Amino acid sequence: MIEIGKYNDLRIVAKNSDGLSLSDGDREILLPYADVPKGIEIGDNINVFVFVNKDGNTIATTKEAFAEVESFAFLRVVDATDDGAYLDLGIGKDVYVPSREQKRMMEIGESYAVYLYLDESNGRMLASSRLDKFIEEEDFEFDEGDEVALMISERTDLGYNAIINNKYIGLLYHNELFANLQPGDYRKGWVKKVRVEGKIDLTLQPTGFGHILETRDVILKELKESGGKIALGDKSTPDEIYDRFQISKSAFKKAIGGLYKYRLITISDYEIKILVDEFAD
Repeated sequence: MIEIGKYNDLRIVAKNSDGLSLSDGDREILLPYADVPKGIEIGDNINVFVFVNKDGNTIATTKEAFAEVESFAFLRVVDATDDGAYLDLGIGKDVYVPSREQKRMMEIGESYAVYLYLDESNGRMLASSRLDKFIEEEDFEFDEGDEVALMISERTDLGYNAIINNKYIGLLYHNELFANLQPGDYRKGWVKKVRVEGKIDLTLQPTGFGHILETRDVILKELKESGGKIALGDKSTPDEIYDRFQISKSAFKKAIGGLYKYRLITISDYEIKILVDEFAD
């Protein structure tokens, strides 16, 4: 079955004056010539994004869509009226957000976290910034400590809300962040805690002693490849440490503290150095 608002792998079955006819075996749709890649022939399979155009016709495109239906995305407003707003999807067909589906009135040029879905009455794509309507709040498919995929959705007084695995929502707290975040960023994260009421606390750092041991190995390897010293130390800023190792200052200090304890490095305010004798051939 051809799925509107998603990518479909279809077979080219014919040519006509407007483009190529694509089929899933039961239904045919048009791929306009403007979107036909070079070297494609009848009988070939092609991966296309399918949508309903303004005339109500189901159309395919080879342009890359920024998101599919049944997913969360961060999209820019290209037009707005009293009735709704239009978001750029990257395919020449904008996604409509009715006013009733806007958490706050959308402004041209601004970007918002939204959920894409199909209008059941006509098959057209719609979007909503009322994310809570589409978030699952139970039957979590992860445990505390698991790695998850995050999309930063909005800044709050406590931190940043983030969509988890395109399904749930959690919070990254301001006082635990060591990297600059912006709504729309995609990050790898970890589940820090699932609260009794179903709220999910997130972190951008893996937790546990195993991570510290792994970080020690990374720092030692980097020292060896950098001539035995790195311009980071006890008083280096969290941003400087994150730029080099993508870890928090706390994790960095625990790792170099362990290396120092075993007399593998020396530490100063703004530099760590390998103890050459320990690694001499």
